[in-house]
Amino acid sequence: MKASRIILLVVFLGIIGAFFLFGLDDYLTLEQLRAQQQALAEFQRENWWLVLAAFFGLYVVVTAFSLPAAGVLTLAAGALFGFWLGVAVASFASSIGATLAFLIARHLFRDAVRARFANQLKGIDRGIAKDGAFYLLAIRLVVVIPFFVVNLAMAVTPIRVWTFYFWSQLGMLAGTAVYVNAGNQLAQLESVSDILSPALLASFALLGVFPLVAKKAVEAFRARAVLRRFDKPRRFDANLVVIGAGSGGLVAALIAATVKAKVTLIERHRMGGDCLNTGCVPSKSLLRSAKMLSYMARAKEFGFQSARAEFDFKDVMERVQRVIKTIEPNDSVERYTGLGVDCVMGDATIVSPWRVRVGAAAGEPGGDREITTRNIVVATGGRPAVPPIPGLGEAGYVTSDTIWELRDLPRRLVVLGGGPIGCELAQAFARFGSEVTQVERNPHLLMREDADVIALMQERFAAEGVRVLTGHQALRVESAAGEKRLVCAEDGDEVVVPFDAMLVAVGRAPNTAGLGLEEVGVALNERREVAVDEYLRTSVPTIYACGDVTGPYQFTHTASHQAWYAAVNPLFGALRRFKVDYSVIPWTTFTDPEVARVGLNEQEAERQGVAVEVTRFGLEDLDRALADEEGKGFVKVLTPPGKDRILGVTIVGHHAGDLMAEFILAMKWRLGLKKVMGTIHIYPTLSEASKFAASAWRKKHAPERLLEWVGRFHAARR
Repeated sequence: MKASRIILLVVFLGIIGAFFLFGLDDYLTLEQLRAQQQALAEFQRENWWLVLAAFFGLYVVVTAFSLPAAGVLTLAAGALFGFWLGVAVASFASSIGATLAFLIARHLFRDAVRARFANQLKGIDRGIAKDGAFYLLAIRLVVVIPFFVVNLAMAVTPIRVWTFYFWSQLGMLAGTAVYVNAGNQLAQLESVSDILSPALLASFALLGVFPLVAKKAVEAFRARAVLRRFDKPRRFDANLVVIGAGSGGLVAALIAATVKAKVTLIERHRMGGDCLNTGCVPSKSLLRSAKMLSYMARAKEFGFQSARAEFDFKDVMERVQRVIKTIEPNDSVERYTGLGVDCVMGDATIVSPWRVRVGAAAGEPGGDREITTRNIVVATGGRPAVPPIPGLGEAGYVTSDTIWELRDLPRRLVVLGGGPIGCELAQAFARFGSEVTQVERNPHLLMREDADVIALMQERFAAEGVRVLTGHQALRVESAAGEKRLVCAEDGDEVVVPFDAMLVAVGRAPNTAGLGLEEVGVALNERREVAVDEYLRTSVPTIYACGDVTGPYQFTHTASHQAWYAAVNPLFGALRRFKVDYSVIPWTTFTDPEVARVGLNEQEAERQGVAVEVTRFGLEDLDRALADEEGKGFVKVLTPPGKDRILGVTIVGHHAGDLMAEFILAMKWRLGLKKVMGTIHIYPTLSEASKFAASAWRKKHAPERLLEWVGRFHAARR
């Protein structure tokens, strides 16, 4: 550290230390202000300029060194100088002091903080560069965090000193005026009865409501800044336009129609979205057929000498389509029209915060139409992400969207990606008879899961013939002598994997292109997802978003969960808004055995620094699991040390996703393991695993001293 920084740091800490060491904090309190008010007033009459200069200097020092007295001094400014002069003195002194604190912190800490947290600060830097002045103004107006923290935090950003000073003074002015006014009213107290004067009560009421009023004012100002370049219609065709008829869009439209709002649902392709057509429904149908084959491969476990099935893969895939067709009416235009939703097929483009243009769908008559609406919900979902691997496009590949078009079983299948989709389909195709090689660049499959989960799953995959290549980075795809080959890198060496078909399952990307989002001012994040606040509102206040297009969880059930907020908040936000609740989000990877999760697991707890106690119950001790020959797996519960509150649960086993429901309910409604243990579970069922896991926790926390005395009691009775 440079000598100048060392000297400045010593001075900085010395002043703060002296402030507390000499008890100066005892003098700068509201009680002392009231006690010394008369003496200060007399001294001020004789030394007006001296008091003004001393007060101004003291205020600057207090704010510059982040001492806990700025609020009292602001009240004192009103008491000593009256409202108008008090506002001027406090405003300029606080802004100068804040800027000095900003400069001190920048000189002392900026380089070190930016060197250590360079990646984390990139997003903040971009935000400051784009909208730093307004961001600072909003923080100053709405006291989200203490002002001295703002001074220190802004110092590590690239914001300019003059910008910081100007917008700080402007932002703090209203709050300063409220405090000075309260101080001015305090100074006019002459008797105890004056405490109940309307002026004083109003002043202190204003102190309480000011943050809320300021927050509303900032929101209104920001909304006006975004919306003013667009013409607002005098009347609207709809209360809500929902773009995308997947799980999020369907639920949002249904909720709006249920509360008698006029809602238009726009879909450009197929009602039901990914879940019905290319995701949950077809994949689980395929997994079920594959599981039937796995039971035949395990025939001896069930007491049979052998079992086999003759099948044509084409028939299996036709069954998948049949299941889709069976469920399809639930998501159809006819059903939703009957429920009060105006369904429109076509490509939607947002042309203003209140207007959506719809182009006619392919093969449909008519041209473009424009719909005016009070609010818009973007629920356009996501699509499989495809990495830029040389030769991939030329060789050809399938994704989770297009694999359902296969009718011939690939002899050799490469699955690129070790996440849930890749693992589910890799295991399924191996069971149908494909030679499956799964390639994952990370050290192991299912990177979000704990080591014990990974070990069990990789053991199962190996037993079923899935070749798993972890730590392999895909480099390129080649075609030679009529054979397709994936070339990977492992520890600097090249590994060649021949294949007949490749499934790309490396994640998903949001469908945000071509909607006109950025043109109307809707902000996207680094992943090109729609950025939303805690109410699922975008940067354009009339536009909301839910589901895969915004994250943070790409599951059908979370899209449906978000849809309630995305529909209710725009429809009733003028009366009340609801923050989206992500406190209990479960999910399941539908491999065999299934992997179900809710809340924290061990690696997340360690990363977040959360102390946990782990309780584990193995399914090899569960009667029903043994009867079903499904005794592999476990229930793992994380709780705070010594407490039964559930922080997270991982279940690996047969029907793990179904078994998780009890723990989801318990976490949602804050029921501990004691309540789970005290609930009657049917015997023999897999659900008893929940009770036995809770019992395992209780056994570890048995009151041994009390039981010792109970033993003596029973011994005495004998």
